[in-house]
Amino acid sequence: MKLSTSVTQLHRVGSVLSKRLASLKIKTISDLLYHFPFRYEDYSNLAPIESLKDGEQVTIKGVIEVIQSKRSPRKRTIITEAVVTDETDRLKVVWFGQPFISKQLKVGDTVFLSGKVTESIFGIQMSSPMYEKEQEEKETTHTARIVPIYPLTAGVTQKQLRLLIGQVQGITKDIDDWLPEAIQKQANVMSLDVAIQGIHFPETLEAQKQAEKRLKFDELFLLQLRAEKIRQAIQLSSAVSVPFNKEKASAFVSTLPFTLTDDQKRAAWEIIQDIEKSIPMNRLLEGDVGSGKTVVAAMVTNGVIEAGGQVLFMAPTEILAKQHFSSMKKLLGDKTIAIFTRTAQELSDYVWEEKISKKKKKEDIIQKINNGEVDLIIGTHALLTDKIQCKSLHLVIVDEQHRFGVEQRKSMKDRSGDENTTPHFLSMSATPIPRSFALTIYGDLDLSIIKQMPEGRRPVKTRVADPHNRQKAYTFIDEQIQKGRQIFVICPLIQEGKVASEKKTVLDEHKKLSEQIFKHRRVGYMHGKMKASDKDDVMNQFQKGDIDILVSTSVVEVGVNIPNASVMVIEGAESFGLAQLHQFRGRVGRSIHQSYCFLFTTAENEHAKKRLSFFEQHTDGFKVAEHDLLLRGPGEVYGVNQSGMEQFRLASMKDGDLIKKARDIAKGVDFQKHPSLDEHMKEWEEKVHLE
Repeated sequence: MKLSTSVTQLHRVGSVLSKRLASLKIKTISDLLYHFPFRYEDYSNLAPIESLKDGEQVTIKGVIEVIQSKRSPRKRTIITEAVVTDETDRLKVVWFGQPFISKQLKVGDTVFLSGKVTESIFGIQMSSPMYEKEQEEKETTHTARIVPIYPLTAGVTQKQLRLLIGQVQGITKDIDDWLPEAIQKQANVMSLDVAIQGIHFPETLEAQKQAEKRLKFDELFLLQLRAEKIRQAIQLSSAVSVPFNKEKASAFVSTLPFTLTDDQKRAAWEIIQDIEKSIPMNRLLEGDVGSGKTVVAAMVTNGVIEAGGQVLFMAPTEILAKQHFSSMKKLLGDKTIAIFTRTAQELSDYVWEEKISKKKKKEDIIQKINNGEVDLIIGTHALLTDKIQCKSLHLVIVDEQHRFGVEQRKSMKDRSGDENTTPHFLSMSATPIPRSFALTIYGDLDLSIIKQMPEGRRPVKTRVADPHNRQKAYTFIDEQIQKGRQIFVICPLIQEGKVASEKKTVLDEHKKLSEQIFKHRRVGYMHGKMKASDKDDVMNQFQKGDIDILVSTSVVEVGVNIPNASVMVIEGAESFGLAQLHQFRGRVGRSIHQSYCFLFTTAENEHAKKRLSFFEQHTDGFKVAEHDLLLRGPGEVYGVNQSGMEQFRLASMKDGDLIKKARDIAKGVDFQKHPSLDEHMKEWEEKVHLE
């Protein structure tokens, strides 16, 4: 029998059970061995009957003296009662709804019973314990030990899984350990065969912990190995060194109407040091909403342009591309800047002929980019068109896309103007990611974090609003509009459906606000199913101040900058995760005006109330994100599919020390010296379909 052998070859696995196992993703012996328990019951305490106490979790060994099944007159269920004796005393045992037990267990059988001891008016007894007959020269599987509890599906029982895994226990000795002994010692972990055995049938709880540690390390180490492989490949590439000019950098900073925070200075210096090297930079610039990442990007961009290079700045949406175009024109007034999106192609401070066609204008901009006449090119993925071939592309900045894939990196190299060099790469994100998590899934990137907020920025006042006080909130909103401010209202769904009939919708909310509550105000709406051009029109109206209240779905979550907006109303707040709520809140509080965030909820459960209460009390996005990670996990918080983390069976963000250890050991690994690492990593990548 091999690890690749089908589970259908195991005893008592027919076509029905094999289909049920397949729904648990168990098709081979290997799948079965890697179907790990999610908890354990400690039944290793073998106690004499006379010592049993109420509430104890124990195992007893005794002989069945009496056993019979009968129907309960009240509950119409079958009750199986037994009396078990050992050398010290007798014990009553009861099972409910399991009439087959009286056929499986007979008077005179020696049995192990594991479960909780309870005390009633009739004395000490056990209710519905696990049971197992004693078998000569064979260890117990379900009792008298630390018993594994597995994830199940309909038609598969705990006993079935334990017995199946028991059948293949011997094969663990044949498992090839892909982790070299030297690394096992460095990580202080046991061998893989011992770990697999120990995770399923541990002799002690400490043995289970050590087995789990090895298997968690494997998951984390593979992710870090992949990051290290990418790092090593980048180290072999060449980039144009961008020399730092202190005088020109100081001159740029002196034009800013504000003082840079220490975090901004530190982040800018880390990036400047990177691009001075002839190895391509690969860095993630992380900052909470409103922390000033764009200014750092502008400072670095200015340095690259002054050194004779071009910069390409990619945004995820047309709205954000236009926003960056506007910001960069203000920050880099004397530079030539182009915007290039599906619907917009413009050059800063350039006067076109009145009758020029859109096609000719687009061609002219591409020609100027390719000739090196344009310093900064801002756009969406439309920039990846083959027609754009920059003369001297030295830096690529990507907003809200944390990692640049291999193909995208190659595409940028093809557009760099020099086939022998790769542009420096800087990613920016306004989604706060705790450092431990960022180092786990973005281990191939260097990390710069901006936590400080610019001086004068007031924290957004957040309140979980009582639905009964809705009218008060509406009065407050009207007062804010009277002062010239604007309002966001976020709803979770676009239209009513059977599943979420209680949730407010954009269309219904817009109708209510525009026709009843705020008839005298200008109310607009936006949702994800609208055409991109229609969404752009709405956002342009809102930015110009032609809309007082914008009712929207989560399409306004990231990046949109409306400094005049001072109130964020979130309907059905319990429907959103904390990290997403923080992104909504970040749409306000972007100017000198005091801003507010109102969370409306009908949730009655304590968990939802505690979540929203935490959010109400914390404005630090990194703290909010960390709390959200612990509550929901990375898949839900960040949608990190194809990061490798969704394949984790055991490891999680709570394993901070192990994450650090895996990262430290992976650094500088010699893949030629340890070919098994490279082979195993490639197999793993094929399984998880990483991007």
